[in-house]
Amino acid sequence: MPNREEIAKWLKELQKHICSELEKADGEALFTSEEWQRPEGGGGISRVIQNGNVLEKGGVNFSAVHGAAPSFLFTEKEHSTQKETANNLTFYATGVSIVLHPKSPMVPIIHMNIRYFEMSNGVHWLGGGIDLTPHYVNETDAKFFHQTLKQVCDKHNPNYYTDYKKWADDYFFIKHRNETRGIGGIFFDRLNASSEMSFDKNLIFWKDVGMAFAPIYTELINRNKNNAFTETETEWQLIRRSRYAEFNLVYDKGTKFGLETNGRIESILMSLPPLAAWHYNYMPKANSPEEKTLSLLKKGINWVD
Repeated sequence: MPNREEIAKWLKELQKHICSELEKADGEALFTSEEWQRPEGGGGISRVIQNGNVLEKGGVNFSAVHGAAPSFLFTEKEHSTQKETANNLTFYATGVSIVLHPKSPMVPIIHMNIRYFEMSNGVHWLGGGIDLTPHYVNETDAKFFHQTLKQVCDKHNPNYYTDYKKWADDYFFIKHRNETRGIGGIFFDRLNASSEMSFDKNLIFWKDVGMAFAPIYTELINRNKNNAFTETETEWQLIRRSRYAEFNLVYDKGTKFGLETNGRIESILMSLPPLAAWHYNYMPKANSPEEKTLSLLKKGINWVD
């Protein structure tokens, strides 16, 4: 099993690779880079792109932090069995987190996070996933996105796509709106060794998920970046961005982890769009593209043949 320094080194290289590919796809803007330190231990590299030809705002962030283990890292079982020692445990976490908000409402928002956690008691695991949030759901693009993720999963375990797609549907769900954030993707957490997969094999799967990001999103950019759009479609984009912001501020575990471990606030909130809109009691017109998109923001849609 690689040690945490080797995993962090690989993540830094992934960050560089993804930023390079996104700069090529944008064709105009370049990422700025800022290193930061966390007073309680560790730090990271925030790389941000703004006001590009395609990308209005986005970040590809690396972090490697450590310190006293916050209580929410423990499951209920771990709380009951480790109550006396929990206060003495420390954690180490490293990962790459990405959110990209495009200028055009025809290009989807995308998110990826892959992370590695370990505790001083020997517990360690992998987590992550990729999900897509189109402003307008293009069914051809949705099928491409999910089929590609299924191919990544199927290389490693025939159950992973089905299991992790359901996990994404359940996780990226805006309960107070009764709608999914987008068309989902895959999501997994606390992935370790199992009867079927060793930790090292799961680490290869985890890396493949990270490497799938750039080809998936650059393909979606190239398919849609030149599509014309109207003011009405731009206004809808702002409304969909507001739903994205609601999810990240209310439900997202990564945001919660960053805030509760005194993370760097600018890096944590880079997931929020530069502009968004909240309209009182907005209702899309009957039989409109906006109404169709809302009808597809549901759990359990089968996007693969």
